[in-house]
Amino acid sequence: MSNPGAADETPIRSVSTLAELLAQGCKPREAWRIGTEHEKFGFVRPETAGSAASPYPGLPAYATPPYAPEGIEALLKALQKSEPDDWTSVLDGSHIIGLKGRGELAGAAISLEPAGQFELSGAPLRTLHETARELRAHLDSTRPLARKLGLGFSPLGFHPTATRAEMPWMPKSRYAIMREYMPKVGSMGLDMMQRTCTVQVNLDFGSEQDMIRKMRVSMALQPVATALFANSPFKEGKPNNFLSNRAQAWTDTDNARSGMPACVFEPDFGFERYVEWMLDVPMYFIMRDGKMHDVAGRSFRAWLNGDRQDGLEGFTPTIGDFEDHLTTAFPDVRLKQFLEMRGADAGSPEMMQALSALWTGLLYDDAALEAAWELVRAAPWEDYVKLRNLVPMMGLDTPWGEGTVRDLAAQMLAIAMDGLQSRDIVDEESQATEWIYLAPLTALVAGAPTQAEHWLERYYGAWQGDTSRIFLESEI
Repeated sequence: MSNPGAADETPIRSVSTLAELLAQGCKPREAWRIGTEHEKFGFVRPETAGSAASPYPGLPAYATPPYAPEGIEALLKALQKSEPDDWTSVLDGSHIIGLKGRGELAGAAISLEPAGQFELSGAPLRTLHETARELRAHLDSTRPLARKLGLGFSPLGFHPTATRAEMPWMPKSRYAIMREYMPKVGSMGLDMMQRTCTVQVNLDFGSEQDMIRKMRVSMALQPVATALFANSPFKEGKPNNFLSNRAQAWTDTDNARSGMPACVFEPDFGFERYVEWMLDVPMYFIMRDGKMHDVAGRSFRAWLNGDRQDGLEGFTPTIGDFEDHLTTAFPDVRLKQFLEMRGADAGSPEMMQALSALWTGLLYDDAALEAAWELVRAAPWEDYVKLRNLVPMMGLDTPWGEGTVRDLAAQMLAIAMDGLQSRDIVDEESQATEWIYLAPLTALVAGAPTQAEHWLERYYGAWQGDTSRIFLESEI
């Protein structure tokens, strides 16, 4: 989740002003970049929890480390201390709640999700090879520091063993507001906050028409990504018939701000139509003088129209307020000044790279994008919405047309492969081409088990029902 940044205090004059804000994201093709974001659960390694000198008294093995001087907070400080020229701290009051990259890491950030899920928001990079190196460097720098603290990290879509009550809360003002509001608008919002991890890729667009085509293609096909990247078959220590508990949590989190907004496939969709949708997404907060004000549930549209609302008296809506508001909507594809693909479970490093490769191949080559659009147009929009509700349980075996989603994924992958081959970007170090990152997905559409199915096989086989063994086997 995004953190509010430096605010633009320019008053909002019209809806078209806000549409122009989004339009500022239009870039020439040579400026298009790839940004990856990936989250993982921290856990206390068993040898640490069992040690007499454990810094985590009372925490069992595989418990989530709290925000405390010996927990996630310590890791943030250790990273900053080990690389002082690369990171500057991000504070919420007196608490360090993230790191912002500088120098060679400018554009990157490390942040904490609500229960301490550790996230790298990567810098905008030109090639998939660069994103792969960025991921390796992040893991290589974090792993030894975490080990010294007795911590490990596991990239899974949903926490496999903990109850909601067992998960900690990070000291971020935004999360306190959401924690209070979420139970009012959905049954699984707190699960989404505390017990899920995702991987996403952020991609650019060249014009409003390019944005529309990319938004429609990626929104429709997001359920296919959910099926391909399913990696959360356990809840509170046991299988519960879902391959992606993360995706299932999103089906009843807060449907006013999430899912697959119908406006995306309406004839008048564009920057202004997305703004209109955003104005009806209930608010969370506004920032004034460095302080976050809780205005959860208020209407941005009514505020813009000058209507009185509790907590907003005397405040004029600004561009900065709307920029913050954009970060509080969670559709499966989110539009800011770029597009965020949000439909996948966190997974292995190879699968993280595969996600970026899949969407880059589909969206960054004109012929591939046209082919993907023809694929999407073959079915009505409503079918993709229905698919979204089915794939958390059935995955690639979900019925689709005369076949299954695996067949649709195979078509999608073939187009992405063509798109990456057309880009023809060779890594100077390894001489590899970008399409090599699609290898895990090639195996899946050929019939290999998904990550979730692999873990279920381990659960019923070698683990003999001990779900906790997933932590060390998935550790990165």
